[in-house]
Amino acid sequence: MEVKEKLLTKVKMPFCPGCGHGANTRSITKAFENLGYGTKDVTMVSDIGCTGLVDPLFACHTIHGLHGRSPALGVGVALGLNRSDKKVVVLQGDGGATIGLQHILEAARRNIDMTLVVYNNLLFGMTGGQMSGLSTNDFKDFKQSADDADPYDIVNLAHQAGAAFSVRVTDLKRYTEVLEEAIETPGFSLVELASLCTSYGMKKVAEFKEFVEAEEKLINKRPVGITPERNTKSLLDGMQGLTTQFTANIENRMGIVIAGSAGGGVQSAAVMLAQAGMLAGLYTTMKGEYPITVGTGFSVAEVILSKEPINYTGLEKPNTMLIVTEDGWHKVKDRIADNSLVMMDDKIKEEHTFLSKPFFKVAGKKGAALSAVSYWIKESGIFPIEALEKVIANHKYASALQDAIASSDKL
Repeated sequence: MEVKEKLLTKVKMPFCPGCGHGANTRSITKAFENLGYGTKDVTMVSDIGCTGLVDPLFACHTIHGLHGRSPALGVGVALGLNRSDKKVVVLQGDGGATIGLQHILEAARRNIDMTLVVYNNLLFGMTGGQMSGLSTNDFKDFKQSADDADPYDIVNLAHQAGAAFSVRVTDLKRYTEVLEEAIETPGFSLVELASLCTSYGMKKVAEFKEFVEAEEKLINKRPVGITPERNTKSLLDGMQGLTTQFTANIENRMGIVIAGSAGGGVQSAAVMLAQAGMLAGLYTTMKGEYPITVGTGFSVAEVILSKEPINYTGLEKPNTMLIVTEDGWHKVKDRIADNSLVMMDDKIKEEHTFLSKPFFKVAGKKGAALSAVSYWIKESGIFPIEALEKVIANHKYASALQDAIASSDKL
């Protein structure tokens, strides 16, 4: 097949110097290019861990999931596509592979048409070099680990579960050709690639090979697993929609970023803003972002309000930015556009002159974000504040939420 497009972007590799993940990633994209796949032909699915940093490196479709759950997401995509000219590839580290082992076995048992690539550096690299379920006994002895349980053999497990193709490779020179064979194999294929962790493991590939052995490919000749199509009711049929009750004052489309700290109600404030927009007859989208640790650090949400259907949910140049904590400010300050309206809490230390209000003081940690949203709604006149009040009317914390909305009158 003729090479169509480059699947690797020009984004700098996010890995530590000498990390094997970079070479593995290049081998994967090279294999697809050799086979003639283009950027719209491939979907890459990743999860948490060092391997999960790969998303910006690919020019194709990418999906990022929870730790260990990427094979389950990949199964859903593969079954939904049901096209032999497209390919779903799941990427996991050895930590993710053992955390979500059942998802791998299910994909193998059903022989779903997808490829799983396990970047095995024999440890949890992102959290300090702890042993994983794929750490070999020799490596654990080398690291003086107290874990004396035998490791999983992910290659044999996948084969016994029914994978069409499974193999472990330690020779970097063979990575691309083996990946090509796996990708071209109909059904579920698993390729375990040795990957150096120079921070917590070994410095050289030759040293790595002392602790893990390559394995001949294992083949199961089986039909590709499919799910028969069924005519069922939509999951949306039983849901009660929001009907227009208010009038919006917006010309076309507006993007709002809400930034704060974990536990500060940023995500819920964004959801309520989006729902209020629906009550005002607008199309809306909402997306949230927070770190792997979930309960600490920043919390950022994006809301788009539009009079027209929203076909692209990206928010590259926000019209409005509501920032209530230092965590949120440090996360989004580089996203300020020339025409962005920026409102921030008066406790945030910043040299630039933005509209500053005591959101935190009048509404507290859990109400500051909603107070900022309420203030912006009233000042912008985008729709009546009653739309937001209507959204929270039947909420179990309606009283506290109403107080946060009312606090904006004090600003």
